[in-house]
Amino acid sequence: MTEQLEKPAQAESGEVLGYPFARASALEPCPHYARLRAESPVQRVRMPSGDPAYLVTTYEDVRTVLSDARFSRAATTNPDAPRMGKATQNFRSLLNMDAPEHTRVRKLVSREFTVRRVNDLRPRIQAHTDAFLDAMEASGSPADLIPALAFPLPVTMICELLGVPFEDREKFGAWSAAFLATASLPAEEVLAAQVALRDYLAEQVARKRAHPGTDLLSALVSIHDTDEGRLDEQELIFLGISLLVAGHETTVNQIGNSVLALLTHPEELAAVREDPERIGRATEELLRMYPPGDEALLRIALEDVELSGTVVPAGSAVLPSLGSANRDACQFAGADTLDIGREVNPHLTFGQGTHYCLGSGLARAELQIAVGTLLRRFPTLRLAVDVSELPRPEGRLVHGVSSLPVAW
Repeated sequence: MTEQLEKPAQAESGEVLGYPFARASALEPCPHYARLRAESPVQRVRMPSGDPAYLVTTYEDVRTVLSDARFSRAATTNPDAPRMGKATQNFRSLLNMDAPEHTRVRKLVSREFTVRRVNDLRPRIQAHTDAFLDAMEASGSPADLIPALAFPLPVTMICELLGVPFEDREKFGAWSAAFLATASLPAEEVLAAQVALRDYLAEQVARKRAHPGTDLLSALVSIHDTDEGRLDEQELIFLGISLLVAGHETTVNQIGNSVLALLTHPEELAAVREDPERIGRATEELLRMYPPGDEALLRIALEDVELSGTVVPAGSAVLPSLGSANRDACQFAGADTLDIGREVNPHLTFGQGTHYCLGSGLARAELQIAVGTLLRRFPTLRLAVDVSELPRPEGRLVHGVSSLPVAW
């Protein structure tokens, strides 16, 4: 990584950089991104699989890749398509579809994530948050915020929505972590996790078929069984996987990132504590500055496309960097400064276009309630260890600290 740090941006010379880049710290991205935005906004990189890709780093170009139909998610499932990690993931899920298939499947679940539905869920989110913080307080200071709140809250909510047993959380949590690994695990382990998740969801589908409930998975099983043309069995299972994994992994890390950011920015922390109504804007700014992933899922260019003067050839893998786009000074004044009062904040953490995060409303509600309640109930909350001691796994599509000891 040392050579990359010394000379990251020389696309004109044909240099291909290793990717992903090592992060500067638990919260801060690699300084490569700032240099690339200025000098080589569309940079050739080599992914952990060994396949080449074009890394896109500016706000406008990332928006284009996310919203332009010339960049395909469905094409990534082709057996010979470039891939991020060494393990193939050539299954048909909501994340790997283009219109019109994506539109058809998304409509089946979108009703569970409307503004009205999320508002209806807020009392449940608050109740669970209170219960987890009650337990943390009872256990005494210090405590690890990840297992105390950041992990169980989003897991509980997605389990309730899908009707998946909460007691299985450790099991599918480990599978999800492996599922999202790009370079940190052998391909065999990643593939084994994919198979385990597939088998687990198949079991849950069978259970719902025999004993339907009022949950989302039961509703999807009913749709399949009454009108298979709307959702086939494979789509049903992999839709369940997508919802289960995406429904908790990113939010777990975002809660940890958000709390860590506030505890290391005392002026911003004080401002939120003084006026709890600021938690909405604070959440958006924390999502912009410290998202749970540097890049969106890769796309394949279906034809030659020019981005910032660079022609991306048809068939090429394209990595849109959400984290870099969110730090683009052409879009955000003071882009590298955490400003919880930022009024205009069109960050791309939840994506753009047809693949805009289905659960963004739920994630926002969980973040606002979890962080806001934590700060209100623990007014002297502080880190229990130095930031440098916080463990942060590398080589995953999502990033954050795996442990966050706090004291009060």
